[in-house]
Amino acid sequence: MIRYTCIVIEDEPLAQNILKKYIEDHPSLELVAICADALEAQTILNRQTVQLIFLDINLPKLSGINFIKTLIRPPLVIFTTAYPEFAVEGFELSAIDYLLQPFSFERFLKAVNKAIEKINSSVISSQKNEPPASSFIFLKADKKIHKINLDSILYIEAIGDYMKVVTESGQLLVNETMKKMLEDFPANGFTRVHKSFIVAISKIKYIEGNGIQVADKNIPIGATYSDEFFSKFEKKNP
Repeated sequence: MIRYTCIVIEDEPLAQNILKKYIEDHPSLELVAICADALEAQTILNRQTVQLIFLDINLPKLSGINFIKTLIRPPLVIFTTAYPEFAVEGFELSAIDYLLQPFSFERFLKAVNKAIEKINSSVISSQKNEPPASSFIFLKADKKIHKINLDSILYIEAIGDYMKVVTESGQLLVNETMKKMLEDFPANGFTRVHKSFIVAISKIKYIEGNGIQVADKNIPIGATYSDEFFSKFEKKNP
């Protein structure tokens, strides 16, 4: 399994412990160090490769935002802070995400999914002569964190408070909203076709009337989503 190296830069012991626990619970994260200030973190970054930083903004000696500005080629950054007023400046520095304390494991997982997707995209772009690895996402279900290859997903169906993620080998019930699922999945590979359905575009067998056939499932196309969906398949007559 691929492991992604990360460090925590946080001066509050409680916040350090929460992040340490979340990282340990994630199967693909490897915690390199926990630093109480930015200068300590700089020593770590000079010594070894780090792919992801969980960075508090309100730090002693040097703020998290000013620390990132000093780095020539900074790793990916997920800001963790109790101060929402810094969010805009954080995103202007191309942060992957902004976690407002206190945050849940599910919110942490969403931010990490974004970071992993970004890392994998960068690797594929820099290794164009090598066959790209399958993109994947981590989803929490049945008290486990499941690694799911995106190209194995057929469709996603809303069922009450859960999302049923149907793959070629089975299904998972994820306690998540349709909106958040759409944010986590790549837009060029998945599209919403109904208030209760997201489909993988590559898995569509055929479209007939207002229905889509995916594997053995016929999925309706909702009136609200019809125009946008069909615009993806319009072809000019020769």
